[in-house]
Amino acid sequence: MRNIVRAVKVNKYFDQFHALKDVSLEVNYGEVMCILGPSGSGKSTFLRCINQLEKVDQGGIWVDNELAGYRIAGNKLYALSDKQIARQRLQTGMVFQRFNLFPHKTALENVIEGPCRVLLRPKREAAEEAMALLDRVGLAHKAHDYPQSLSGGQQQRVAIARALAMKPKLMLFDEPTSALDPEMVGEVLAVMRQLAKEGTTMLVVTHEMGFAREVANQVVFMDEGRIIEQGAPEDILLNPQNPRMKNFINAILL
Repeated sequence: MRNIVRAVKVNKYFDQFHALKDVSLEVNYGEVMCILGPSGSGKSTFLRCINQLEKVDQGGIWVDNELAGYRIAGNKLYALSDKQIARQRLQTGMVFQRFNLFPHKTALENVIEGPCRVLLRPKREAAEEAMALLDRVGLAHKAHDYPQSLSGGQQQRVAIARALAMKPKLMLFDEPTSALDPEMVGEVLAVMRQLAKEGTTMLVVTHEMGFAREVANQVVFMDEGRIIEQGAPEDILLNPQNPRMKNFINAILL
């Protein structure tokens, strides 16, 4: 299988804090990878490095065989311009913990903002596709509502539709249910399950063990900036080998 993400010995520092330590992994097209781990383990930082919201200090990340943030000429690396980085970033769609919708725009207007402003798509064409996406996440009837009138789960589903509207090759989810009330978690996970069934390539930072066990092709456990354990969900979640991973799963399940 062809990989869409290849990370090789990625290191990231915030001043003296070593946030990522030699992180290496591969995500294949059509695959769902779930990243688990305690707070502060580097999960979200790694996603932000893939999407170039953070800059890698050592190592490299390739997205669709293109080195993120740099070009290689001879034996030298040259940093890309902001415009070039913005072009690379179009390969990925990212859904955050917080929905970050424009409060003064309707659900439909939020979804068409990127295609119209960035991709320069005709508004009518973008609106037709946006309505199809809103229908896909179960919110076509809320197309003309503003975020303040939507529940948290509905806002997150609009955020998913907004990311999909840019036609990314890879979807990144950074704990997409962590800011939701418990009764709203299911509706967002249902959308993500459907995306997985449709073959969407997804890299998901989550604490939702049931989702990871059901949907993931690979599960990665991170702790203190390192990958501690990685493998198929039935192996990692049901029979973890690392003591830190065992303690984490027991704490989550209690």
